Amino acid sequence: MIYAGILAGGTGTRMGISNMPKQFLELGKKPILIHTIEKFLLEPEIEKIVVGVHEDWVSHAEDLVEQYVSAFADRIIITPGGVDRNTTIENIINRINEYKPLTDEDIIVTHDSVRPFITLRIIKDNIRLAKESDAVDTVVEAVDTILESTNGEYISSIPNRAHYYQGQTPQSFKCLDFLNLYNSLDKEEKQILTDACKIFVIKGKKVALAKGEYSNIKITTVTDLKIAKSMLEDE
Repeated sequence: MIYAGILAGGTGTRMGISNMPKQFLELGKKPILIHTIEKFLLEPEIEKIVVGVHEDWVSHAEDLVEQYVSAFADRIIITPGGVDRNTTIENIINRINEYKPLTDEDIIVTHDSVRPFITLRIIKDNIRLAKESDAVDTVVEAVDTILESTNGEYISSIPNRAHYYQGQTPQSFKCLDFLNLYNSLDKEEKQILTDACKIFVIKGKKVALAKGEYSNIKITTVTDLKIAKSMLEDE
């Protein structure tokens, strides 16, 4: 089975324009979260879309599903997220296991709720590569020169940009592989790992690169929201 895991557990208000988490803010005529969910509804291979939401916002998310995508509500599960990215993924996978006991081949495509411009091509590439590799990370080539500074004051090195990529989401992998690797980490390792694919990298697994899109932006600031509204108008 193929599942989608939408990471919407944050409560951050960096936008400074609302007390509402950014994934619930309006983009055009719908909340950002709904735009993102709709993109995954287009992929028939996905069995269920499981959305990990902060426990205080579960009812609100359920109401949005009923309001905007009620015709597809049977494909969507809202579940409480965790305290960070990886525990939210863990909670989502555990909820999938409650829906249907996991097998070694079950794959999850995890995606930021505030990246509503993901394309169907990216989703399909993630599914294909996740069947062939240990994990998949969606990336775009770095377009700016990358500078390293170990002290935050002076440049330590300027690596070859051709070897560097900017990470996006989705990140995809087999559900049980993630749980097994994540549970093999000690408490300190879990605290410093904010990226799911890094778990696979440090455990020596092969993480394939899926080609992203520069339009697959993450909406985290007021400027991002303005850009997103402009992109929506151009569609």
